[in-house]
Amino acid sequence: MEIIIKMLEKQRLLNTYVNNVTLDETLDEIDELIHKRKKSYIVAINVDVVMKMESDDYLRRITNEADMVLVDGKPLIWISKLHKCQIKEKVSGSDLVPQLCKRAADKNYSIFIIGGKEGVAERAKKKLEQKLPGIRIVGTYAPPLGFENDESELDKINQMISDAHPDLLIGCLGCPKQEKWIYENYMKYDATVSVCAGATVDFLAGNIKRAPRWMSDHGLEWFYRFLQEPKRMFKRYFVDDVKILRLIFKYRKD
Repeated sequence: MEIIIKMLEKQRLLNTYVNNVTLDETLDEIDELIHKRKKSYIVAINVDVVMKMESDDYLRRITNEADMVLVDGKPLIWISKLHKCQIKEKVSGSDLVPQLCKRAADKNYSIFIIGGKEGVAERAKKKLEQKLPGIRIVGTYAPPLGFENDESELDKINQMISDAHPDLLIGCLGCPKQEKWIYENYMKYDATVSVCAGATVDFLAGNIKRAPRWMSDHGLEWFYRFLQEPKRMFKRYFVDDVKILRLIFKYRKD
């Protein structure tokens, strides 16, 4: 019990608080949350999320209240070292979810995947079922554009998830939509642990290739993503995210 309590403690990183955990520790904590049937949600922050939180107090509140906040991105690892609060390991949704699926197959956890364009979550389901015999994916859904503002659609989604009552809900709706939707609805639908996982559904479905491991290990995964989708990613990486340099000094520790 003492180990679990320690893992749940958070430490300051820039404008929020994070759990200083490894991937294996994250998986073990999720096991514990499922075992205790504790309704909870998990978010992962990268430079882009940090920059969004700087101007979005609601997103910051959601992140601060999350049961676990994971650090996704080498730049934040480097910043944590600079601020003398070294984070052990980068834990991204795209690293966590495949390992979580393996553990789910071994422990008979059920999974619901929501997000992506029409048919993407279903393709991810089929690929996972081929790769992990015995995995129980009890539902997938691609919400229509603007669903978060449609009460009848929100009710439909909550009922759909509750009917499947999964142990794990993997939300791949992009930030901040997924964080806000999960925060506002996770106590309304019947899923135990909800994980904000960004573009992970596209990786699982094979729509987008992940960066080679050497690029990820050296903090270049963002550049690989940019090369895949330069028009969509240019503003995010070269306009919005470079402002992180200002936050390094704003939130530096004395």
